Amino acid sequence: MEVSELLWNASSEQLKSGYAEEDEMYICIMCGFKVEKGFIYPKNNMLYEAEKFMKHHIETEHDSVFQYLIGLNKKFTGLTEHQNSLLRLFYEGRSDAEIQTELGIGSSSTIRNHRFVLKEKERQAKVFLAMMELLKAKDNHAPTFLPLHKTATMVDDRYNITQEEQKYIESKFFPDGIDGPLMKFPRKEKQKLATLRVLIQRFEKGKIYTEKEINHVLKNAYEDFVTLRRYLIEYGFLDRQDDGSAYWVKN
Repeated sequence: MEVSELLWNASSEQLKSGYAEEDEMYICIMCGFKVEKGFIYPKNNMLYEAEKFMKHHIETEHDSVFQYLIGLNKKFTGLTEHQNSLLRLFYEGRSDAEIQTELGIGSSSTIRNHRFVLKEKERQAKVFLAMMELLKAKDNHAPTFLPLHKTATMVDDRYNITQEEQKYIESKFFPDGIDGPLMKFPRKEKQKLATLRVLIQRFEKGKIYTEKEINHVLKNAYEDFVTLRRYLIEYGFLDRQDDGSAYWVKN
């Protein structure tokens, strides 16, 4: 399962802990790192059983689940930039007076009002989640939408795509299969996104590529590899150094 699927399909408890538990392993929902149960893992002269090792991984690799989640695109969190800043400072344990000074907000009572608004948002979210859970048991006609990748940009209707639509677009633009050449790069944004989902699978996560290597992989798929490379970056699938010396798959 893709990391994005792990994240968006996680329960509230899994989102808080940062990992999901399966029969034989624990999986980090933020990066896909897996720890097999029943083993002892050595790290920095310490020994950890599986679940504690997963918690250690989250702390060392992601700082904390909170820091990871609040760093998501505001389209995912629903937070304004101001609310994001406030939550970060609340999490750090700052007092209202300290936050007032840090953000240059009028008074401590203003901070208290922001706390009240955020509590209202929490209550609304709980009710909405409960309704959506109840809806799942009744809505037999709901399509299966593809999950957003965590680093998605420009999140709008173009991401409104089902598994059936994805497969149709793949068959239309990759007539020889998803490992074959791209017949043409589509003009419609939703179809562009669907083809980019296929192309990014040709790159290895965690590997650093040169621009020449990126171009080589994309040129095997389509002659206008420059356009493909640009859109993979614009849509948040690829990232690169400012000077173009290194490229990698965004996690």
